[in-house]
Amino acid sequence: MKAVKGNGLRVAIDARSRTGSTGGVQQFTVGLLASLDRLPDRDVDYLALSYADDRAWLMPALGHRVRSLDAPLPMMRQGLLGAARRIVVSRAPFLRRVRSNIASRRIEMRVPRTDGTVEQAGVEVMHFVRQSAFLTELPSIYHPWDLQHLHLPEFFTAEQLQWREITYRAFCDRAMRVVAASSWTKADLMQKMGIAEEKIVVIPVANDLDTAPPPSAADLAAARVTFNLPDRFLLYPAQTWPHKNHIRLIEAIAHLRDTRETSVNLVLTGYQNEHFPEIRSLVRRLRLSEQVRFLGFVTPLQVQALYRLAVGLIFPSLFEGWGIPIVEAFQAGTPVASSNVTSLPSMVGDAAFVFDPYDVESIGAAAATLWSDDVRRRQLTERGLARARLFDPEPIAATYRALYRLVAGRLISPADQLALSAPPFV
Repeated sequence: MKAVKGNGLRVAIDARSRTGSTGGVQQFTVGLLASLDRLPDRDVDYLALSYADDRAWLMPALGHRVRSLDAPLPMMRQGLLGAARRIVVSRAPFLRRVRSNIASRRIEMRVPRTDGTVEQAGVEVMHFVRQSAFLTELPSIYHPWDLQHLHLPEFFTAEQLQWREITYRAFCDRAMRVVAASSWTKADLMQKMGIAEEKIVVIPVANDLDTAPPPSAADLAAARVTFNLPDRFLLYPAQTWPHKNHIRLIEAIAHLRDTRETSVNLVLTGYQNEHFPEIRSLVRRLRLSEQVRFLGFVTPLQVQALYRLAVGLIFPSLFEGWGIPIVEAFQAGTPVASSNVTSLPSMVGDAAFVFDPYDVESIGAAAATLWSDDVRRRQLTERGLARARLFDPEPIAATYRALYRLVAGRLISPADQLALSAPPFV
């Protein structure tokens, strides 16, 4: 859709991603845009910079104040070629060693720059919600999300580490404001990257389940049939990145079976990347194929159905700047067990059973609690529903709108000032 210049402030939000490829970032983008569209203002217009041939995931967010802006074909082709290259290299040990050797020589890496699309569309503020941004002279806002590569470098190739080091710093330096989802992440950005405290704004991620209709009884029944779900199961929605810790979670399920004679069913959703074959192989070796099921990428409506059908959500991630599935589970009334690392303890408060994600027995104990303790599940459900109210999309969207006005140099209202000065609660 061709952008038409209006009288209000024009903000572009970077939504250049393929369906399912960026997991939680896509969920965040849809939720934010939909919430911005619902705000009762007429002085801000929003453009979602996105790929015209892969926009179905974004459609729930497009509305009266939110329109799409086509990302040019060269950007799309580069993304597809890059994805293909990553897949080929990651699955070939010899090529992977070659890539590592090349990267260790500090190959020249160019930081992406604008091609003029957003400037020609009359954009005044560029909001990069993805780590893969581009340099522009427009006032910008950048989300590094987390610095996992500095804490867990073993999960990255030398080339990936180099790319993150160069681009994250370049985009943070150029941005007028850097957004962190939690105070923990803000402190990490200050310590590890030397970003000034006043440049970082802490804004939690809102729950985005409102962008899809709630599942009906027929939807729940359809999900059971479509996925051949067991009567009872624990849910873990996450891409199969190493830091998502699928390996230890599956080992914990086997540990419960072997030491407690407890058979816990586990359902996993999310894009299955190059690390998935290792996870699937472990399931087979541990003889867990009847207990552990992989559904792959599912629709927003199906995700909602799974939350409501699950006995509980177990979230064993080793590193998170934020945990979107946890907030979704809170609102759906699904009891939560969460790992106790990085930003997660402050995020969940007392509304989740926390455990050590590096300890298989600790993960197993959390899974057993969700599986067998009816009283604890009811308690966690009540606390989760109360906690979910802290992540109401409307005030969070209003904070972003205030930030856009501030970055653009517009006059901001007392309400905007209050939203930007409120102390973070996570």
